[in-house]
Amino acid sequence: MKRIFIAVKIGVGDKLSRMISSMKSEFSSEGIKWTANDNIHITLAFLGDTEENKIKNIISMLNALCKTIVKFELTLRGTGVFKNINDPRILWTGIDTSERLLDLNRIIIGGLRESGHGIEERPFSPHLTLGRIKYFRDKEALKKFLDNYKDMVFQKVAVDEVILYESILLPKGPVYKPLARIALN
Repeated sequence: MKRIFIAVKIGVGDKLSRMISSMKSEFSSEGIKWTANDNIHITLAFLGDTEENKIKNIISMLNALCKTIVKFELTLRGTGVFKNINDPRILWTGIDTSERLLDLNRIIIGGLRESGHGIEERPFSPHLTLGRIKYFRDKEALKKFLDNYKDMVFQKVAVDEVILYESILLPKGPVYKPLARIALN
């Protein structure tokens, strides 16, 4: 069994990198497990534990579907938290609404369902996870920080492939190992 997911890898540009560094510095005493910059991605589908003999079929399905999808661009904008400011769990950077990204997600989810693969059932909420919060004491400072960046455009991102990753959970944090890179048309 391999724990797998399908994602778009995001290369962190200078402006986003500076904001993340500033956030890490300002909130160094808070209980945050930061995402390594080279692990930052947009999850399109999380399949979880998957039998290895099914992975080739998933790759074939992705190859067929991705031929129908034209490359596109995204804009990374703003910061925020999931659950809410009073009980923050995830620090994120947002993505401007993109019909192309929503279509990519719908097509991949549809292909997975059609081919009988179990997937995590939750609404698609495109974002980049910057950190997972265990505890956060100074919520007023967090709110102020997020407000400073809430509308900032960090960078444009070319989406020209999807990646099937294996997620290997280690005590120091997850390692994401690419199993297949599938180019868009």
